[in-house]
Amino acid sequence: MNKPHIKVVCAIIKDGEKVLCTQRLRKGPDYISEHWEFPGGKVEADESKQEALQREILEEMDWKIQVGPQLAEMEYEYPDFFIHLTAYSCTAHDRNFKLLAHIDACWLRPDDFPQLNWAAADAELIKLIW
Repeated sequence: MNKPHIKVVCAIIKDGEKVLCTQRLRKGPDYISEHWEFPGGKVEADESKQEALQREILEEMDWKIQVGPQLAEMEYEYPDFFIHLTAYSCTAHDRNFKLLAHIDACWLRPDDFPQLNWAAADAELIKLIW
């Protein structure tokens, strides 16, 4: 069986020393359901990675962000698909987002990331960036 390859982008949004972390909904495979991640989503065929990231944050959080420089890019193999994950440094003018596609959100210093149960790809991304 050929596993699908999915292009995904995520936003590393900082407020001072803290970074926004979001908790996935209770759906999908056990290995990602309710796990923590950096917000973002899939890149559609007709858009750039930066456009995809802005669209996903607007759809999932009703929040406008500015996409800055790329921080990291990696591939990760889950049991039934591959993910090609690109992370961007992003900014927002406020903290007025809504959780439309997540259970919870929090702002943490990178030193506190280990207290969360991260999706495996995001855990690997943390090692690359921090």
